[in-house]
Amino acid sequence: MAKPSPSHAGSPVLVDLGQRIRAIREKKGLSQESVALACELDRSYFGGIERGEHNVAVINLQKIANALKVPIRDLF
Repeated sequence: MAKPSPSHAGSPVLVDLGQRIRAIREKKGLSQESVALACELDRSYFGGIERGEHNVAVINLQKIANALKVPIRDLF
């Protein structure tokens, strides 16, 4: 499991991104586990994304957007 990067963890940009992802997921009534599974990501890693602990690769952002059935721009 990837550990949060001390230079990025808690960055306001990553925290805002994570909060947007969580809000969309919760609005759609989806669990972290179901979205993580659809994205082929570890559930704990996905939880870290929502907490702003990971500097997420663009490809993973696209996977998350696809799993949430929203355009990637909605994550920003």
